[in-house]
Amino acid sequence: MSNIVLYISPGSCARVSCIVLEELGLEFDTRVVRFMKGEHKSPEYKLKNPKGKVPALFYNSQAITENVAIITFLNEVHGQLLPPTDNALDFANQIADLCFCSATLHPLVTRIRMPSFFAGEDNAKTVQDIAFKAMDEFFQLIEKQLEDQQWWYGDQWSAMDAYLYWCFWRVQGSGYHVERFPNFCAHSHRMEQRPAVKRAIARDNEASAILESEGLLFQPKNLER
Repeated sequence: MSNIVLYISPGSCARVSCIVLEELGLEFDTRVVRFMKGEHKSPEYKLKNPKGKVPALFYNSQAITENVAIITFLNEVHGQLLPPTDNALDFANQIADLCFCSATLHPLVTRIRMPSFFAGEDNAKTVQDIAFKAMDEFFQLIEKQLEDQQWWYGDQWSAMDAYLYWCFWRVQGSGYHVERFPNFCAHSHRMEQRPAVKRAIARDNEASAILESEGLLFQPKNLER
């Protein structure tokens, strides 16, 4: 048994933390949280993460939650996840970039992928349309950033690319027209060629298979348009 355990749910943003752990080459175990069974709200799981969400990382039996915190911690301990810097302002801007994913993109991703969760079936299309429009501005920003470079920080891959990839992947196929952003599409393709990302996707697929066998796999429905 590894001293690193990541609690995940397939399709969730826990894939971001899974990718960075794979990129670091660390040995770790994954544990599937059964949301459709309410496991994330159980007293047992809330002892691990009182927020009742994933990811939750246990590192030498110590809990860390939220992708930004997990990435920051792992980078501090192992390096390799963010461009090295001794400049406090540069580091703050790197954290701001990650927060752009978690606090700006991520809420829109959820409203695009699961609009009825926020407004019910009757108002789902309205919520999704508003999220589509709001997301355009930020995808255009990312498209511009990737115009003449492979990764968010140029030639150097970083955890920022893992988070951007998850955001792209999550809205792809939801009715949001990602093909309008060819640089971001190419970025996603490059990500999926990375061995670490392939391993993370395999873990996600394995978790999906477990939940499907138990009748507990959640699959958001696309809205008819």
